[in-house]
Parts: sequence; structure tokens; C-alpha cells
Amino acid sequence: MASASLNATVRSERGTGVARKLRQTGHVPAVVYGHGREPQSLTINTREVDKLLSQISAANTVIDLSIDGSPVRTLIREVQRHPFKRHVVHIDFQELVAGEKVTVDVPLRFTGTAEGVRNSGGILEETMHRIHVRVDPSSIPDQITVDVTHLTIGHSIHIRDLPLPEGVTVLDDVDATICVCAAPKAVVEETPAAAAEGEAAATAAAEPELIRKPKPEDEEPAK
Repeated sequence: MASASLNATVRSERGTGVARKLRQTGHVPAVVYGHGREPQSLTINTREVDKLLSQISAANTVIDLSIDGSPVRTLIREVQRHPFKRHVVHIDFQELVAGEKVTVDVPLRFTGTAEGVRNSGGILEETMHRIHVRVDPSSIPDQITVDVTHLTIGHSIHIRDLPLPEGVTVLDDVDATICVCAAPKAVVEETPAAAAEGEAAATAAAEPELIRKPKPEDEEPAK
């Protein structure tokens, strides 16, 4: 289980104007909520937030949030960013309760070189990079390893094939494909004749289509 620490301060004022002023002074507005707990508004130092988010996987890292000195174990549930500048404008934390399972996204880590790639020139196509699981907060895995070493061309690995840690329940479709070793794409060389035909077709296609039949040059307009 990955964990990290962060300091926060309780704030009593709320509203768009208050949040704007906080950001201007180098702080990020936040909120913490949880089972049987009233949502509590917080303030966090922007530099601490940026540093934290650059070092962790926010989706499955337990955050030991120190709120005015009182420790609270949380998960980051939402990080709102400015649509253009991309800086953090708000964070939602969920308090973790002992014995209460949570749902998190866990990243997949692919290891090894597939046999089909190594010996047959195949291509490993990764179709999923994380899975959705339900687990006790104390057992949240940092990642789930997917060993592709023995994967041959035309074969796949599915969620049901994953070696899941004890206590982890997958919420996604167990038949979903995680990766597949595909055959190499054939390269077809064009013959000169085929190339000429293709060029003629392209030229014809480029000419504008006439919607109505043109009048003969010597035809006078109807009076």
C-alpha cells in the first residue's frame, strides 16, 4: 500500500470569491468527507499539493492528512484543474473508516517481452492500463503486475488471468482483454502499374462533379 502525508487547515469561509482569493495567495481549497462525517472545508498549500501529485498515483495512494494537527487517513477522490493553465483549483478527500472497503483504480504494470514479439515479430497491444477494484484501505495494491513473457501471436491476457492479491475484488468484466499479441502488419509494395492507376483515380476524384448538364456553346439562352 502506497501512502503519503499532507498538511491542511480548516477554513470556515466558503464560496467562489473565497476560493479565488485562496488561490491568489498560494493555497488550494479542498474538502474532506466520509461515512458519518459532515463535509469539512480545508485549505492546503499549493506547492505542497503540486509536489505530492508529482510523486504519487493519486487514485490509489492513502493520504495521511494532518488537519490542524489531527491525523485523518484519506483517499483523493477528485482533483479539479484549470481547463487551460492546468493548475489545481480544488481537491476532494474521502476519509477512510476502519473495516469499510473502498473502490479504487489500480494501475497495471506490464513486464517481460512477449514470445510472439521476440520470436515472430509480433506487436504487443495494451488495451487496458488500470482496473477498478474493491479492497480494504490497508491492502490497496500499488500496482498489479502483468507478465507477458509467454504470450504468443494471436493470444490475449484477460482480467481473469491476473494474479490478484488476497482481499482484492475486481469490479470490471473479468473477460475484458488486458493485452493481446497481434501479428505483424504486412507491408504490400505497390507495382508501377498499380501506382499509376491509383494516381489516375486520385486525379479523377479531385475534379469537381457537375451537378447539371452544361449547355452547348452555340445554344442561346431561352427567352
